[in-house]
Amino acid sequence: MPINITMPALSPTMEEGNLSKWLVKEGDKISPGDVIAEIETDKATMEVEAVDEGTVAKLVVPAGTEGVKVNALIAVLAAEGEDAGAAAKSGGATPAKAEAPKAEAPNAEAPKAEAPKAQAAPAANGNAAGDRTFASPLARRIAKDAGVDVSAVTGTGPHGRVVKADVDAAIAGGGAKAAPAAKAPAGAPASAPAVKAMSDEQVLKLFEEGSYELVPHDNMRKTIARRLVEAKTTIPHFYLTLDCELDALLALRTQLNAAAPVKKTDKGEAPVYKLSVNDMVIKAMAMALKAVPDANASWTESAMVKHKHADVGVAVSIPGGLITPIIRHADEKTLSVISNEMKDLASRARSRKLKPEEYQGGTTAVSNLGMFGIKDFAAVINPPHATILAVGAGEERAVVRNGEIRIATVMSVTLSTDHRAVDGALGAELLVAFKKLIENPMGMLV
Repeated sequence: MPINITMPALSPTMEEGNLSKWLVKEGDKISPGDVIAEIETDKATMEVEAVDEGTVAKLVVPAGTEGVKVNALIAVLAAEGEDAGAAAKSGGATPAKAEAPKAEAPNAEAPKAEAPKAQAAPAANGNAAGDRTFASPLARRIAKDAGVDVSAVTGTGPHGRVVKADVDAAIAGGGAKAAPAAKAPAGAPASAPAVKAMSDEQVLKLFEEGSYELVPHDNMRKTIARRLVEAKTTIPHFYLTLDCELDALLALRTQLNAAAPVKKTDKGEAPVYKLSVNDMVIKAMAMALKAVPDANASWTESAMVKHKHADVGVAVSIPGGLITPIIRHADEKTLSVISNEMKDLASRARSRKLKPEEYQGGTTAVSNLGMFGIKDFAAVINPPHATILAVGAGEERAVVRNGEIRIATVMSVTLSTDHRAVDGALGAELLVAFKKLIENPMGMLV
């Protein structure tokens, strides 16, 4: 009996991916553990290993195909002793190839989208049994704004989950309309109309034809956009800002770097570590969370998740977006270990070679734009974190101490908190603990 190979879910949030490259061809014999393909997710390019043994009977999805849904058939494997040709014919149906949207002139008449009429979702989505519908928060919001009954939409996401594309198809097809709301009694206040984003066509009509080019979104940009909207619209952000003097930290950093032992490399001798201010910020944030353990938490609807370790994610800019690799147990690691680990993670992040466990999870995050001269800013929380620290540039400022004006190197930091998990007083306590460590950095060495 032929074995179907489907698009794997390489992360909990993955809904589709790009099949970048096949590393096998039809007729090849493979064994469990053999690398058969490279899949590009929103964050990284990852190798996919075979689970079963057999002969590749058919490569259903060609290399280079974009937007392949999770669990979609991508190849057929003939079992031991089975005819590969027969297996290819009896394998699962070939899915339609996903194509990137074509850019059209703003005044060109767009072809009418033909979407299948909405129908009852399969039991995997809970509808057949009368259970609740599984749908992403974004899909639910779009459905609600458009008056679409999300429980009548067929889900194509993992395990029948309704995703944004499913709701868009239902809207385009004119089906799955929700039952009209009961008419409000006379004298009842009118509800505010739902605010909808402008469509692509409406946006393009605002600009002169030929004055722009269209660059299709890749998976990373789509995921960043979706998660930022969800984070900003579902998390009640609360912001706290204070200034930290850096002179003592900069002096200690200079001493530690000067004391670094050297090692021989292909290019000559080099220090075994070179600390940055950001390395010390990571350590200080981790130690502050351990000092204020109630702030080292994540919010869920049923319980508060109190973390035992301080795992600090660090925002790294990469082509097309950003990613947040995580320094695990940062409170327990030395500055030199954090520094070298961060350099390795950042390097592999820029080449999209991180493993999912290296950028998923974490208990907080740091976003540093100081190297660009940004004085201060407020960062958006990255769920499941309850906090994120935005770090500005260290700059010389006039400060007053004991009635006298003097010059000090000052850095402004802003803590964004999820007010459900970390309220104002608790957030202030955390930020004060961070400031104490930055201004008395010897505390990070003991």
